[in-house]
Amino acid sequence: MTLTDRTPQDRTEPGDRPILDPRTGEVVGRLTPATPVECAAAVAAARAAAPGWARTPAAERGAALHAAAAAVREAADELAEMTERETGKPLADARGGVEAGIGTLVQYAELGPLHRGRTLQGSWDATDLMVPEPRGVVAVLTPWNDPVAVAAGLLGAALATGNTVVHKPSERCPATGRRFAELVAAHLPPDVLRVVDGDGTVGARLAGADVDVVAHVGGTATGREIRRTCAATGAHVLLENGGNDPLVVDAGVDPGWAAEQAALGAFANSGQICVSVERVHVHADLAGPFLDALTVQARTWADRIGPMVDRDLRETVHRQVTDAVAAGARLRAGGTLPGGPGAYYPPTVLEGCTPELAVFAEETFGPVAPVRVVPDFATGLAEAADDRHGLAATVLTADMEHAQQAWRSLPVGSVKVNSVFGGAPGGAAQPRRASGQGFGYGPELLDEMTTVKVVHLGRPVT
Repeated sequence: MTLTDRTPQDRTEPGDRPILDPRTGEVVGRLTPATPVECAAAVAAARAAAPGWARTPAAERGAALHAAAAAVREAADELAEMTERETGKPLADARGGVEAGIGTLVQYAELGPLHRGRTLQGSWDATDLMVPEPRGVVAVLTPWNDPVAVAAGLLGAALATGNTVVHKPSERCPATGRRFAELVAAHLPPDVLRVVDGDGTVGARLAGADVDVVAHVGGTATGREIRRTCAATGAHVLLENGGNDPLVVDAGVDPGWAAEQAALGAFANSGQICVSVERVHVHADLAGPFLDALTVQARTWADRIGPMVDRDLRETVHRQVTDAVAAGARLRAGGTLPGGPGAYYPPTVLEGCTPELAVFAEETFGPVAPVRVVPDFATGLAEAADDRHGLAATVLTADMEHAQQAWRSLPVGSVKVNSVFGGAPGGAAQPRRASGQGFGYGPELLDEMTTVKVVHLGRPVT
């Protein structure tokens, strides 16, 4: 099994950079970006391995993924500790992400062999089929905020359907991404899964290489560049990019419960979740007690959240908060840079926010809950829908008519009513507009990773 032609320790380049523990600021590793030659070699190796892996029976591919899931399970503590060290994700949350990744690998190990085509009703003396086939080589570019769970989904679906993969983990957690890939690749034929290290430059290089699919989870600006690149190459594109997910709080719900939901959505993993609550629209009838309860929640959460991934992101979040205060928003909790090492930022509550503020109009990706009071539910729903993103949204309401209006009218891929997180296993959503395109998980991801061939088998004339 060969993942790459070298490991990050094999050499030191001018582009090398340290990986800092967000809790302490200590150096815990180094990133050595792959060279253009190394990227090309990884893609070429995956291309050469593609025909053999495509011809491998689906049941054998599924068995390989089952074995990979077992290997990841044995290394779960190691992967969780690496995630915590590189990203600052609290250990229990990091372990939860690893467990989610294991479950996803098992899911695709089971679903892959069941993925099927269709027969068509043609003439009596012919057979007509629609057959799914692997697309070929998949470039997988994954983020740092849940590195094992996200990679497991994209790698699992690609491999289960007979594709080969070149994987670039986030530059903020290269050791975690590489170790996960090693565990999976150990149960695959050589070159079916390759990994390259690097930042956005390396990701752009892979997106423009001789690949058939580019699957990217990350920022919106990067997603736009990938779209442009793949429009020229013809590669199929899967994107889950930024969101500015709203929470609409209706009159008639318990304000303490609503505040708990808002805090969970805004502060979990220090607000660094793709579907975190980014802005809150609260009904005027509930605004006072809701804001009081949310302020208490922020103080409670202050003792249990980890750091942000690095000080650069912390500075961006803090700048949005201070700009909002300068423009008239009021701090109810947090909003100050703590002293000491690491990249910690306190749970922050802002009231009096307006739609034009960056903290309300853009994805903040930090532990910040900006709140805007609206006169009625219809206004809250309309403002929630008025955004260039389309990832997810949450509505808290005791009115079933309002719930129906919400899920029907919100132009996002996922609408959650009365729960900021959760959902049935196997659910899959398509992000919209600036938030991306294509299914990124669930059984539908198998369709994204395959292309359909129509076959007509007629009777020969002799």
